[in-house]
Amino acid sequence: MSLVFPHTFVPWFRAVAPYIHAYHGKTFVVAMAGELVSAGKLNVFIQDLSILHAMGIKLVLVHGFRPQVNEQLRTKGHTSRFHHGLRITDAVALDCAQEAAGQLRFEIEAAFSQGLPNTPMANATVRVVSGNFLTARPVGIVDGVDFIHSGVVRKVDGTAIRKAIDIGALVLLSPFGFSPTGEAFNLTMEHVATSTAIALQADKLLFLTEVPGIQEDLNDPESPIDTELALADAKRLLARLPIPTQPTDTAFYLSHCVKACEGGVERSHILPFGVDGAILQEVFTHDGIGTMVVDEKLESLREATSDDVGGIVALIEPFERDGTLVKRNRNEIERDIASYTVIEHDGVIFGCAALHVYPESRTAEMAALTISPQVQGQGDGERILKRIEQRARSLGLDSIFVLTTRTMHWFIKRGFQPVDPNWLPEPRKRKYNWDRRSQILVKKV
Repeated sequence: MSLVFPHTFVPWFRAVAPYIHAYHGKTFVVAMAGELVSAGKLNVFIQDLSILHAMGIKLVLVHGFRPQVNEQLRTKGHTSRFHHGLRITDAVALDCAQEAAGQLRFEIEAAFSQGLPNTPMANATVRVVSGNFLTARPVGIVDGVDFIHSGVVRKVDGTAIRKAIDIGALVLLSPFGFSPTGEAFNLTMEHVATSTAIALQADKLLFLTEVPGIQEDLNDPESPIDTELALADAKRLLARLPIPTQPTDTAFYLSHCVKACEGGVERSHILPFGVDGAILQEVFTHDGIGTMVVDEKLESLREATSDDVGGIVALIEPFERDGTLVKRNRNEIERDIASYTVIEHDGVIFGCAALHVYPESRTAEMAALTISPQVQGQGDGERILKRIEQRARSLGLDSIFVLTTRTMHWFIKRGFQPVDPNWLPEPRKRKYNWDRRSQILVKKV
């Protein structure tokens, strides 16, 4: 083990370093379903949050308590009542919610106070701050149903929360809000987390839930999780789905992710608390583990049109001259323009790639991946790669491949595997330039 460990740990730690640099000083709102606590995973989850805190990430934790309130109601012989998925909070339910919230806050603060040697909490100092940061109003009467003490967020005191996290504290929010007259209202964890993330203009909103994410094929329960959804695609998916009534419904958390991104949160995530270290895997690995909804502006990352031909030519010409790319004439680009994806800002194309499909072999070539030297190192190559992978999946392909002479390691780092030229689809094999000796790398999509 002593011989193997350095060879695995050191490369892994170096691979994580860019994410540590990228997220230091960023603000994450983390929403934790009450089912996580019921499943006995609170202590391990808190340890993972303390690691994020130690790396300089500013944290707001919002806890849910649906199963805990249901249990309190059962103990008192009272029935849980819901309408369209929202709890009807009568006086008894409000008392149960307050008791459940108090118990959960106690357990969470105790977990953050751990400091046993040889655990992730050793030498950790995480100060937890709570308070009346939320102003609420009643839901009122909907469809003839009086929700009584159920409420919705009216305002989040983002300034006070920001001051607390800026001095290194972790802010803990329960799903309760108060009216200007001092009346308490039972809120939903999802609404509180989304409203808080928007108020803070957080860098990430992360839901730790009982669902693994959004599946690529909703009709196939065995289909893989779609690790990244553009906001526009997520909105189109929501439009096709029924109104959710249970947290396990596909649209339940997705609707809040969409709302957050529309409100200015760059990234919203749906993660399974059942997977050990899910939040660490999502934050510190390239592919993540759940579903991320990302606010990609349509004018920024998009499919190319005929108006982009000149910009693509200007972008790739320097790389053709130095031999990094195979030369393409303007007519070729015009002919294949529908296969190109571009990144554009203020009318200037500063990134592109093409997807040439070989349907008989269920694969496609990603060609002419180019990023302007002015913006290299900012993650735009990965953004284009993700979009190309999405296009390939939507076409029902099994893989994508690239031919490269100078950037082999960049692709290997992102999941590509080298193969022999004989692997190529027959039409592409006939065009392979044996003098150029390009490396061929394949990635399953």
